[in-house]
Amino acid sequence: MTSLFKIAPTTYEFQISEFFQESAGKWRSQRRYYTLPKGETKEIESIVTINFLEQGCDELQKLAQMHDLPDTGSLICGAAVVWESTDVLKTNKESQGSTIFGVMGNTLYRDRGFAISKPVTAQYYFSNPKTMCLRTEYNGSVFEEELKLIGSKYRTRQTIISRAGEQLMIGQYLENRIEN
Repeated sequence: MTSLFKIAPTTYEFQISEFFQESAGKWRSQRRYYTLPKGETKEIESIVTINFLEQGCDELQKLAQMHDLPDTGSLICGAAVVWESTDVLKTNKESQGSTIFGVMGNTLYRDRGFAISKPVTAQYYFSNPKTMCLRTEYNGSVFEEELKLIGSKYRTRQTIISRAGEQLMIGQYLENRIEN
């Protein structure tokens, strides 16, 4: 069912809408992953394209259906993210893919998880207007992520992956905007 009414955004939704709009564009992402406890590192470079999604668009309606939300127009906004990654040391293609994010309240709905292709949800909050923190849990793993906008040209990200209370991996990212 599609609603004829636009739902008024909450403070959370207003902040994340602004954050997604400011993040829209093409980014070069330099990533370093540390596998714990040994500390082995992997360096990845990615090109990431982010598009802001308006409430009621086809992508968000499909995402709402995937999550069995009663109103397919209930996701207030979202982002479509596409990436292509290369292992810096091996110079071979590491991965490529896409994901859709949608927002309602302080829940972030995704069409897929970090490590699975099934829909997942995350809880989010803002430690300040330019820093979003996420917590995603599934299959016994916890993914904690912080994304920080620095001016209009840079973003930093950090991801900590844990299982059974033990940290398994830390990912750190520096992203610079290459197109609006």
